[in-house]
Amino acid sequence: MSFLHGVEIIELDGGPRPIQTPKASVIGLVGTAAQGPVNKPVLIEGSRKKAVETFGEPDGTNTIPDALDAIFDQTGALIVVVNVGSGSGYAAESVSSEEKTFASGVIVLSGQEISNLVVTNADGSITYEEGADYTFDAATGTISRAAEGALASGDSVKLSYDHKVVAAAITKTDIEGKIDADTGQYTGILALLGAQSEVAVTPRLLIAPSFTHEKTVVDTLIGVAERLRAVVIADGPNTTNEAAKAYRAQFGSARVYMVDPGVMIDDVTQVASPRVVGAIVKRDNQHGFWWSPSNQPILGITGTVRPIDFALGDQNAAANLLNEQEVATIINQDGYRLWGNRTCSSDSKWAFISVRRTADMLNDALLQAHLWAVDRNITKTYVEDVIAGVNNYLNSLKSKGAIIGGACWADPDLNTPDQIVDGKITFDFDFTPPYPAEHITFRSSLVNNYLTEIF
Repeated sequence: MSFLHGVEIIELDGGPRPIQTPKASVIGLVGTAAQGPVNKPVLIEGSRKKAVETFGEPDGTNTIPDALDAIFDQTGALIVVVNVGSGSGYAAESVSSEEKTFASGVIVLSGQEISNLVVTNADGSITYEEGADYTFDAATGTISRAAEGALASGDSVKLSYDHKVVAAAITKTDIEGKIDADTGQYTGILALLGAQSEVAVTPRLLIAPSFTHEKTVVDTLIGVAERLRAVVIADGPNTTNEAAKAYRAQFGSARVYMVDPGVMIDDVTQVASPRVVGAIVKRDNQHGFWWSPSNQPILGITGTVRPIDFALGDQNAAANLLNEQEVATIINQDGYRLWGNRTCSSDSKWAFISVRRTADMLNDALLQAHLWAVDRNITKTYVEDVIAGVNNYLNSLKSKGAIIGGACWADPDLNTPDQIVDGKITFDFDFTPPYPAEHITFRSSLVNNYLTEIF
């Protein structure tokens, strides 16, 4: 140590770090809208006003405005929206260097609202002037050669212009998305993978309303959900109970929570997933992500597309039979409410949606909180600091009721010298989540013991 006559401060960088739980209730919505950015994640921060300004009013045609309205009927929410375009109306298109010939002295262009017209000769070396060389009628798309101009009948020209064409119908392929060959950007559902980078939040509840009755769309959502540690709220076929059960049987993922049938708003039919995901966010806000969304009111509806009979204790009720096959539904019991706890998991360990989400949030919290620990020297103090930080976090979750208990430790049998010299360190942790009271039993006994109280 160098000589010092005085006082110095040495800042020590040891000790456990606090761990924060990531946002659990961010919705990822993929659909159609007549306005707004296309195939780019846009964050709507709980504002109906911003939702309408960005993607338009609910119109019963485009799925994004309708879904945003349905979500906000339940609660305010953070929503990452990916708009794949509109399947109706007109789409803007630019035409460059289109070759045409002045047959009979005129050229007629197709499309609507033609603008920014530029007319050149065949090799592009001469640009003709509107008025002097030709006239253009935007209403009919007709270019007419001027009698005294530089253009002769039969001349070939190149045309560049902007116009609107009938929009191509949106298909499930557009919703599923791809990697754009020109830009390298994700489109459709895949664009949700870029949400953290572009809007600084990660969606955890994924919907693609009016498209998740297609298996390939749900399969794509599952792939994204696995990477984001999210769950998919999928709509069933919205036809019959048997069809709903058959569709659910096509999935075995704990990341799929299926709901059937759709809902009615007066005489208008809508899919259920936007209102269900809004109800999940509301339950998260009120109680926490470790609570099941089942038995939560669904607001803003007047009925379901087909009646779902229900009575507490009736094992043969339609609602119970759907739930038995891991299909959530909507019942009318003191108002319309979501009914169903179970995912489409083929592993009973992950049967409950609340268990899957609790594990996701805990796992992601530990991942995000330990960047500081990467590349530090593996020492006794280092190991103790990591373990202490994780145990402090688990204790905080226990105090909130998010878990029943949990612990972290470093197993010497796994952390052998050959692993340490290779820069590898392993920490184990376990936890027990709370489970929903799905089946409550009261045992009833008729006895005569109390007859003595008569006298």
